[in-house]
Amino acid sequence: MTAVQETPPAVLTGKLRSRRSAPRTAAGWVVLIGKILAGLIFVIAALFPLAWMVIAGFKAKTEVISTPFQFFPEVWKWENYAQILSDPTFVQTLAWTFLGAVLFTVLTLAVNSVAAYAFARLEFRFKRTLWAIVITTMFIPGMTILLTSFVVVTNLYMLDTLAVLVIPGAASAGTVFFIRQFYLNIPVSLEEAAMLDGCGRFTIFWRLFLPLSKPPFIVMGIAAFLGYWNSYVWPIMTITSPERFVVQQYLATFRSERNTELGLLMAGSVLAAAPVIILFLAFQRQIIGNIKMAGLK
Repeated sequence: MTAVQETPPAVLTGKLRSRRSAPRTAAGWVVLIGKILAGLIFVIAALFPLAWMVIAGFKAKTEVISTPFQFFPEVWKWENYAQILSDPTFVQTLAWTFLGAVLFTVLTLAVNSVAAYAFARLEFRFKRTLWAIVITTMFIPGMTILLTSFVVVTNLYMLDTLAVLVIPGAASAGTVFFIRQFYLNIPVSLEEAAMLDGCGRFTIFWRLFLPLSKPPFIVMGIAAFLGYWNSYVWPIMTITSPERFVVQQYLATFRSERNTELGLLMAGSVLAAAPVIILFLAFQRQIIGNIKMAGLK
């Protein structure tokens, strides 16, 4: 038999270094430039609507939809942002929406993390059947149950309250699934060690699982916050008092009542979008890292 000659590690390392240090060919430069151009086109296409909305907030009433299209205003109306911020109704709406978003996020994480722990670690009758039912609800479009949900909250006398915006959507099959997948990867030995120390199920969940739940909580918490902040259809069905309007509801009312002041509307839209943009930028690394980690698991 012929002996197989193995390549020494030093030779392999030298080959890899030589490949990395080798100059790019003309085709390689063309591919690299093509990737850069494609990335720039994608970034410009993604940021153009946001940039246009910010610039439109400085335009006069008729400049926003003027023909021919003009990206920059002839005269910068800095007072648009000052005027919308001086509106007490708009500021109250932002504060009211922020309060509801925080409560909704906290309730969503509390309810779904408990359900995720139960499906990940507990054994009970009809567990598989209940889990199949929970997963099935992920495939039901929300628009198909709007009418039945409205009937339920009406019979519970929840209309025109903060509870009707916070409670109905707190339980989410997608959130339960995401957190459950994370809990399944926590070593069982940690849980067994806690049981040997005399900890019960609730203590294990509170002192062991919750402190380790930061990665899924960041992703699902931001998703819940954004979902509440951008909600429109459900609030217009259940909220009628102007002092309880959410921010999207306020902007829609502003658009219908003051349809000639489009520059002011754009300024309000920018200020309404600012909190969620800041939130995403503050946690973008954690979001991307946690999604990658969930994908690898």
